[in-house]
Amino acid sequence: MSKEMSNTCSCVMYEIMTGAPSRSPPTVTHVIPGETGVCAVTSLDDHVYVVRNNKNEVEVYDEVTLTLQRRLPVSGISDSASGIAACSRSKCLYLSDWNNPSIHRVDLATEAVKKWPVAKKPEGLSVNRDYNLLVACMTDNKLQEYTTDGRLVREICLAADMGSPWQALQLSTDDYVVSHCQSPGAVSIVGIDGGLKRSYGPSSLSDVGPLKYPRSLAVTKHGDILVAHGDILVADQGNNRILAINSSLTRAQLFPSPVVINLRDPFALYLDETRDRLCVGELTGKFRVIVLNNLPYVAWQ
Repeated sequence: MSKEMSNTCSCVMYEIMTGAPSRSPPTVTHVIPGETGVCAVTSLDDHVYVVRNNKNEVEVYDEVTLTLQRRLPVSGISDSASGIAACSRSKCLYLSDWNNPSIHRVDLATEAVKKWPVAKKPEGLSVNRDYNLLVACMTDNKLQEYTTDGRLVREICLAADMGSPWQALQLSTDDYVVSHCQSPGAVSIVGIDGGLKRSYGPSSLSDVGPLKYPRSLAVTKHGDILVAHGDILVADQGNNRILAINSSLTRAQLFPSPVVINLRDPFALYLDETRDRLCVGELTGKFRVIVLNNLPYVAWQ
């Protein structure tokens, strides 16, 4: 079967399964193998940055060819680095160290590292519109916002029934979309005061069943929820899949990943809108970073 026919068949099957029109499934353009699991992926300017499990360094890849350029050591960080985020204004990387609760800021021009303490078990990171760092702290059930020099701007305490926040991203409404790494898991939208506005979790109305240890999220750079129709992408790790959830958090669909990749333990997501690219990192299996292009649109009925 030709590649074109295979894509057409996959697209038809997707429409049959979901009842929603779609472009062809995304194309796998690159696969980056590794020796340990992928914890987080980001990019800035001409490079893609990858953090792997049990490593105290960052892999640096050329953004176009995705060939390994070098390994960037991060002074003082343990082998429990988990999240990564890049700031286009400060030209730096942030890494979270969950075993030794701290953030490590790496200046990309000088490679100088600045470290500051945070709440317990920091995991996923993101940079908001104010170029501040947003940290999800699982054990303390908090979201913390810091300036690039480590000054605490805001601390949001989540309710006990919204536990285990793994990543938080700030939307254009100033609310936060949060993944809760539990089984069954949830994705919620909370206000700046930490109050719950809405959530998606297991229910009789769920389209795809309960989430199982949801990890990374993806949203657009404009702060709208992803992809053209107001959706959130979620790495649903325990179910070996990526989900698209609508903006009202009432419905979910399988993101139409190519069958040939046989996705295993998706842990990291990174959306590069300028290249119409989604990077997916696996924690186990072949420890791959899978690069998808020509991303489909998800329409809701």
